[in-house]
Amino acid sequence: MCGIVGVLGQHEVAPIIVEALKRLEYRGYDSAGIATVNNGVLDRRRAVGKLINLSDHLVHAPLAGKAGIGHTRWATHGAPSVKNAHPHTSGPVSVVHNGIIENFRELRAELAEQGRTCATDTDTETVAMLAAMYLDQGMTPVEAARATIARLDGAFALCFLFEGQDDLLVAARKGSPLAIGHGDGEMFVGSDAIALAPMTDLVTYLDEGDMAVVTRAGATITDASGAPVTRETRQIAQEATRVEKAGHKHFMAKEIAEQPSVLGDALMHYLGRDGHTITLPDALPDFTQFDRITMVACGTASLACQTAKYWFEQIARIPVEIDVASEFRYREPPIPARTLAVFVSQSGETADTLAALRYCKGKAATILSIVNVAESSIARESDVALPILAGPEIGVASTKAFTCQLTVLALLVMRAAHERGEITQEQLCDFIGSLRNLPGLMSAALGIEDHTRDIAAKLAEARDILFLGRGAMFPLALEGALKIKEISYIHAEGYASGELKHGPIALVDQHVPVIVMAPHDRLFDKTVSNMQEVLARGGRVVLITDAKGLEIAGDGVWQHITMPTIDEVFAPILYALPAQLLAYHTAVAKGTDVDQPRNLAKSVTVE
Repeated sequence: MCGIVGVLGQHEVAPIIVEALKRLEYRGYDSAGIATVNNGVLDRRRAVGKLINLSDHLVHAPLAGKAGIGHTRWATHGAPSVKNAHPHTSGPVSVVHNGIIENFRELRAELAEQGRTCATDTDTETVAMLAAMYLDQGMTPVEAARATIARLDGAFALCFLFEGQDDLLVAARKGSPLAIGHGDGEMFVGSDAIALAPMTDLVTYLDEGDMAVVTRAGATITDASGAPVTRETRQIAQEATRVEKAGHKHFMAKEIAEQPSVLGDALMHYLGRDGHTITLPDALPDFTQFDRITMVACGTASLACQTAKYWFEQIARIPVEIDVASEFRYREPPIPARTLAVFVSQSGETADTLAALRYCKGKAATILSIVNVAESSIARESDVALPILAGPEIGVASTKAFTCQLTVLALLVMRAAHERGEITQEQLCDFIGSLRNLPGLMSAALGIEDHTRDIAAKLAEARDILFLGRGAMFPLALEGALKIKEISYIHAEGYASGELKHGPIALVDQHVPVIVMAPHDRLFDKTVSNMQEVLARGGRVVLITDAKGLEIAGDGVWQHITMPTIDEVFAPILYALPAQLLAYHTAVAKGTDVDQPRNLAKSVTVE
């Protein structure tokens, strides 16, 4: 979602802020702007569209100053436009904001009664107007910021800049992440460590409800009650903040290609030195302590959970309930005491997932999160957090994070099955052996890329695409359809193969490609029967299977992709690769923005 940067520097900050904002482009945005204080005077520049438009504007209208704030906006209230772009300014105060102010209409009406009228359609402008009102009442900038924050309902990360104050930023968070960076005679504020990485590797993450008064000498932090607090300052590994494309045309292409490596890293982290044990944190209780599992996530992470549901129930014999996070807490489900609540999020900041986690606190026996950012809010608020170790994922469409989530979930399933006595030590070793083969199989499977590019060139002409799968391949069919929709803007749907004849088969004709995910497993014959129903109606089938499956069922299909043979349990991890490559090359063929598809954001930090 929106990106925030604040700098109290020793040099001109406008170019520094623009470069930092570029590192936050992956979050998704539709406008950008910066504000600075120079010789006590507050000024700003804003532009719609990509950051290059803001850079061009700054060439013709430079912005001086060694203190400033910047923002990339993803529209919530008000269409993308210059007037709605951040920073928002009211008199002597300028503000950047990530989140949603839920009571902005009431605050706007109150301000209107005092003759203070809005110039934009945004909720954020109300924040600047409130602060300006308090300044007019004689409050200091810090007092005005504190009084303003106390009036706000909703979720926010905020950074205030004041006229006449070239050594002051005020930052606050409630529901949206925010970090303070420490430099040598300089201080920084950012949405995450990636934005701050070129400037500092020393970062303090604000906790929920914190407010920070930042000067070049340091930061003073108070909690939600106003009491002074000390938050841990961490040194961030530089490799955890690298955002280079490494010679690839797009971040998505790079991240697809990185999967053999990052899967290997995850396995090395969790498998014991003897290669036959799974090492998890001691804080995670034995799985015999749980009667059921509730899994909550959004988007692709939710589909990873749906895959894991098959594994947990079939192998570990423990019932699993899956919920999309945006519905979970409003459904107000009962949580039995012996429940393991699992929350999966790449960023660890997904607002809906974090809210669901908080609903489960005090109800579930254990809160477990599976995240890619170890310092994230979801990780910090969990009893146990398992990192997926995918490294920074910049492309909006998740690829390596999805397969790493599946890998960590698979390890969790094997551990649970062994502890519950559902598999023997010998079977556990066999499963671990299959997982150890996965990076090599993934590397071999990358050899299909040229062929998928050719198929994608044909898929790019379609208006609708169907994906089919059975068993644990059904969630992968949903994921394949989601990837196509996200980045190529082609309408696509995923279905359980057996559901085809209960409605979706009405869509089948020679113009609708049907992509069938069918490794040669115990459900293969059933899947092929459904595929034959498509062929009988003139449908164009893309069969994704292994050599044995192709030999049995390859006749009559329009296109095929041959995958390496793999243990059927872990096929969804390997078969994610062709789904990703088909989506990627279809988007490239259509000329869409692969890494930053329209209307989407990488980290959804508002409800």
